Amino acid sequence: MTATRRRVTLAASVLGAAIVALDGTVLTVVQPTLQKDLHATVEQVQWTSTAYLIAVAGLLVLSGRIGDRFGHRRVFAVGMLGFGAASAGIGLATGIGWVIALRVAQGVFGALLQPATLGMLRAAFPPDRLGMPLALRTAAIGVAAAAGPLAGGALAAGHGWRAVFFLNVAPATAGGLAVLAVRDTGPRAASGEAGAWAAPREARTVAALDLPGALLLAGALACGVLALTEGPWGGGAVRAAAAVAALAAGWAFVRHERRAGHPLVPFGVFGRAEVLSGLAVLGLASGALSATLFAGIYHLQDIRGLDPFESALAALPGPAAMALAAPFSVKAARRYGTRGTVTVALTLFALGDLVLSRTGAGSSTVATGVGFLLVGSGFGAVMVTATDVVVRHVPKEHAGVAGGLQQTAMNVGPALGVAAATALLVSAAPGGSVGGLAPVPLPATDLTLTVLAAVTAAGLLLVGGLPGKERPARTFRVRS
Repeated sequence: MTATRRRVTLAASVLGAAIVALDGTVLTVVQPTLQKDLHATVEQVQWTSTAYLIAVAGLLVLSGRIGDRFGHRRVFAVGMLGFGAASAGIGLATGIGWVIALRVAQGVFGALLQPATLGMLRAAFPPDRLGMPLALRTAAIGVAAAAGPLAGGALAAGHGWRAVFFLNVAPATAGGLAVLAVRDTGPRAASGEAGAWAAPREARTVAALDLPGALLLAGALACGVLALTEGPWGGGAVRAAAAVAALAAGWAFVRHERRAGHPLVPFGVFGRAEVLSGLAVLGLASGALSATLFAGIYHLQDIRGLDPFESALAALPGPAAMALAAPFSVKAARRYGTRGTVTVALTLFALGDLVLSRTGAGSSTVATGVGFLLVGSGFGAVMVTATDVVVRHVPKEHAGVAGGLQQTAMNVGPALGVAAATALLVSAAPGGSVGGLAPVPLPATDLTLTVLAAVTAAGLLLVGGLPGKERPARTFRVRS
């Protein structure tokens, strides 16, 4: 593979990962503004996040297999161009219904995009040179997550919430076209490095697409989220029916996967307690983080009276601590074990939610910053250490599936977490409803953040399967 092609592949992978991370964080800070502009309810605004997350979570593993079969370059280009087009459509949307529908489309393209960013790197760089590209990709995600709220807040304060979605259009389009435009001039067949640009023939025949499994998984997730919050589609009867449908789809998914010749999720990867615990902790922590940000932003804007940019500044200690905690957690896990590191991290996370739940309308910026600092540092450590466990303790032949499962957990958790936070905000409001332009009251955010602190603390029950501190191997000297 030529040096030019490697550079383009690396740049495209970094750009794609950063765009997805940026999109998630900029949306969080402008949701209250979007709600007021479109005269929507909190439940409807919640679905601008969860609809996207459901689409991504349900299709993520399937998308990775599509990349194996048809080539990660093509799938990446389709994902980038589609993501940019959907972003432009959201910026032009005239109602909350269009925003939700286009967020679903954006989730479909995001699901194509995310696995392809890793697939292209694995094929473009040999194993001994893959560390630097992966480090750059991870750093880009951290920078985008930290810069997203600031960029979103500044754009929303000056130009309205629609500008946030137009922000993605140009880089997504440029990245997709750049990958399609570059052609390898070297002897591709001889080098054997065609995987990033056109999947090898043997990979295409082996990789099978489990469409029924993907549909059952997406249906179970969608119905499960709908069961937690009634949204704009009905009352208790709809939620009860959704809960039954979620259980039925989940049962059908497990039954289908056990019998399928090429299952979407091979259940053999769940044979180790470390993997189960790692995935469970990732799902819980990512869900609690998204729920905290959802409730916290409403608290800052509706109760504290901050605009989107001021809200982003108040919450900035969170993503900053997340980026700083990641490298320190690696050293802590080596010294104290993954179980001990995650235990401390979840405790800090829970304390952060508790601090935020005690900040009222007249609280200082320092108190709010401390709360977000604790949340961010706790989540950053959990994400790094639990992901390492999932990847290291899965057999090599299922390494790709392990990556898909890790990303699925990181998307399923937020979908359920935001839905649960919405249900708590609505139930705690006067009359049990927060609609239209009505601000979210202080008791609602206080209750939501307190419950999130308790749920995060309960996550300590999940760490038992994680590896403890490794004991150094004993050596014996044999006298001759």
